[in-house]
Amino acid sequence: MRAYVPSYQLISPASLGEALDLLARESGKWKPFAGGTDLMVLLEAGNLPHKNYLNIWNLTELRGIEVTDSHVALGALTTYTEIQNHATLREEFPMLGQAANETGGLAIQNRGTLGGNIVNASPAADSPPALLAYDAELELVSKAGLRRIPYYKFHTGYKQMDIRPDELLRGIRLPRATREARHYYRKVGTRKAQAISKVCFAAVAWMNGDRIEGVRIALGSVAPIPIRCLRTEGALRDKKINAETVAAAKSALSVEITPIDDMRSTKDYRLRVALNLLEDFVLQLT
Repeated sequence: MRAYVPSYQLISPASLGEALDLLARESGKWKPFAGGTDLMVLLEAGNLPHKNYLNIWNLTELRGIEVTDSHVALGALTTYTEIQNHATLREEFPMLGQAANETGGLAIQNRGTLGGNIVNASPAADSPPALLAYDAELELVSKAGLRRIPYYKFHTGYKQMDIRPDELLRGIRLPRATREARHYYRKVGTRKAQAISKVCFAAVAWMNGDRIEGVRIALGSVAPIPIRCLRTEGALRDKKINAETVAAAKSALSVEITPIDDMRSTKDYRLRVALNLLEDFVLQLT
């Protein structure tokens, strides 16, 4: 049964400064939202617990994609459609575009935002594994100023994040260090379109001859948070690709991830798929 709309309060600030003033003045009272694609599902189900919402959709300070010599900076309100249409992102960060393309349908892609996908903090979200593999950095802003943190440190537990009640996610920074990288992104779901992932796997690697010089691996839907697999990366880094290397990496990954049984899949299936994707990624590097 749909939630009772008059019981909710909504404010639409005219500027980022006005929004930050309100969050600082009444810390913890207001919950920011942008596209609302996740909130509307909860509203229709009568399961939207928070009552006071801050609409940040119209804040131009949180929009735009800026390309510099060292980084690509995306505003938190960048939509999935804008990600797919941006030439530099398509060329240098193809996994992010693939994740955007596999998130919902066209309506979701036109309205849903990258920042919303991050702060909604679903372990099954499609873009976080790609962002982790690309070593993304987050910009958080409040009345006190701006702070930056590595994305892999942002999620601290299920639906728990390193963001204060008076802060907004302002943007995402991607280092432009992927030109020589190999990219590998796979989302495994019940169907090709509009499906929540059972396993989401993203990885980049840099080769030096037949040796893996550098590698970053991240997964979704196999732990309480999107996870960067540092132990598995260590099992591959500076190694030649052979059966022994693949076996060592699979052994490391089986320790790092903690899949569960739920309505979408089983832990055994998720583990088997994750290990198979890891092996496929490594063998494709040859």
